[in-house]
Amino acid sequence: MTESTEFDFPMTIGGQRVRGSARIDVVNPALGEVFATAPDAQQADLDAAVKAARAAFPGWKATAYNERRKVLGEAAKVLTANADELARIFTLEQGRPLAFAKEEILGAAGWLQGMGMHSLPVDVTEDTDERRVEVHRVPVGVVAAIVPWNFPVLLAFWKISHALLAGNTMVLKPSPFTPLAMLRIAELLLDVLPAGVLNVISGGDALGPMMTAHPGFDKISFTGSTATGKRIMASAASDLKRITLELGGNDAAIIMPDVDLDEVAQTLFMGAFYNTAQICIATKRMYIHEDIYDALRDKLHGLAKVMPVGDGMNEGSVFGPVQNKPQYERVKGLMNEARELGLTVLEGGPVPDKGYFLPLTLVDNPPEDSRVVTEEAFGPILPLLKFSSVDEVVERANNSEYGLAGAVWSKDIDQAVAIAHRLDTGTVWINQNLQSTPMTPLAGHKQSGIGCENGLHGLLEFTLPKAIYIPK
Repeated sequence: MTESTEFDFPMTIGGQRVRGSARIDVVNPALGEVFATAPDAQQADLDAAVKAARAAFPGWKATAYNERRKVLGEAAKVLTANADELARIFTLEQGRPLAFAKEEILGAAGWLQGMGMHSLPVDVTEDTDERRVEVHRVPVGVVAAIVPWNFPVLLAFWKISHALLAGNTMVLKPSPFTPLAMLRIAELLLDVLPAGVLNVISGGDALGPMMTAHPGFDKISFTGSTATGKRIMASAASDLKRITLELGGNDAAIIMPDVDLDEVAQTLFMGAFYNTAQICIATKRMYIHEDIYDALRDKLHGLAKVMPVGDGMNEGSVFGPVQNKPQYERVKGLMNEARELGLTVLEGGPVPDKGYFLPLTLVDNPPEDSRVVTEEAFGPILPLLKFSSVDEVVERANNSEYGLAGAVWSKDIDQAVAIAHRLDTGTVWINQNLQSTPMTPLAGHKQSGIGCENGLHGLLEFTLPKAIYIPK
């Protein structure tokens, strides 16, 4: 069986497998070679998916909340049962090593179950002798979900778990770089979800704008770059679609001088480079107190030189390639510019010649206004920055158009909490990083997003308040 036949997955529209009339190539980033194709949805496919979601909405909305919760629990079981197959597909198209790919599949299953722990509240705003006023939460309608390539399954299920649990139906578009796992998952869920509740279509660059402009959607949920988020916001304005935008970040970690370097160095390293640093909430700027700067820099460089980078299908690989060629070229350009400017660039160990691999790279105390500091690299290059006082580092950390997440590392928890309150971000971790749960909202401040995902707050993003005045 050839690779192209093995991974020839259809779209799912209205409970049916739909191959479509056109194809896009899917590249294995570890090899830089096409290994499969996926459907390239055309306007007629999108129209059919929206029509199916619209037709399914009244029945799904009328389904009892607890029943919707049970259906999503069954979907979680399907993900878990097929985790090995899905992890292999994931690694071939996304690049992340196999064990970490499987973690994402199981994490998505966990999210379906975790979000199911929430219940939609009924707020009583008045209860007098004359009347009772109840505020219920009702689903928005049909949701367009647009998912990126860095966490193509988990971030899809952040949207699916919220929207479907709240009673909405959905048309989901995975990234053209990583369409296969979600196409396969939708196929596996055909016997679990009612027809039309979840439609998954894939396509090239034209499909996203077609979706955001489509009048059949009531809400758009997007995860990706701030630049694209702005275009989606403009497109949604024409018919006042609701939006949730989880956008970019340039997250700062502040390392105070009292930390135990032997204890924290590897956790700090993984907080910056996990998934080859392709995480919105990864550490993108590391501010290190001058008293420990040299020692921590050397420990982090030592880790960069020994961490295994390679094909995710090979046992022992910890870091894979940059996921796609455009991003590879962009990050490589940042690295080359840093060298051309005479900055001190500390490279990690060797990487494969084939595919979109780059060495795990540190930049030693670059100027605050250099691109490697001010821009979100979204790839394996991390600026290390020296600071001397709390007031100084807070001001520097906050000097960004982004406000997604940040971290403070210190043995003095009270001081760390005080610093956390001063950071202009939606999430701050203390002595940890890359943490998110179905119980806690993830919200971007400033240009890192509109609205939030996860927790009860994230669930409510997929509902509208409806007040009912009841006379006594």
